[in-house]
Amino acid sequence: MIKVLFVCYGNICRSPMAEFLFKKLVEKKGVSGKFYIASAATSSEEIGNPVYPPARRILNVLNIDCSGKFAVRLKRSDYDEYDYIIGMDGMNVRDIRAFFGGDQKGKIYKLFDFKGVSKDVADPYYTRDFNKTYEDIVEGLDGFYAHLVSCGI
Repeated sequence: MIKVLFVCYGNICRSPMAEFLFKKLVEKKGVSGKFYIASAATSSEEIGNPVYPPARRILNVLNIDCSGKFAVRLKRSDYDEYDYIIGMDGMNVRDIRAFFGGDQKGKIYKLFDFKGVSKDVADPYYTRDFNKTYEDIVEGLDGFYAHLVSCGI
């Protein structure tokens, strides 16, 4: 089983969107049984809060139910538990590496690393453009899935 953890600052917008969109993608591809997919935050600010309403609306339009998702924070054990720990932007990746004291096993990535570009997923906290965030995540997830296929999932 391939274990994937998507990470952003608060775990109420970008990382839960990535979590649920990737769950939907692997379900459509007929390989959901090969994955365990979750999301977490680098900060404790939003712990226990549900997915932010504008992000939830985008998922709902796609018939994706995220009603049981509440923000959680990274745990030390996550590094050993997950195969891929994927931050949404450069700051997330720096915070993840600092939290784990490095990346000895090469598990930490930025989502757009899989597209071969240094782009960040737009943060709707600042942009207020949840559609742009959605588009960025879909683009990044396509690259991530292509990477997994090239590795023989």
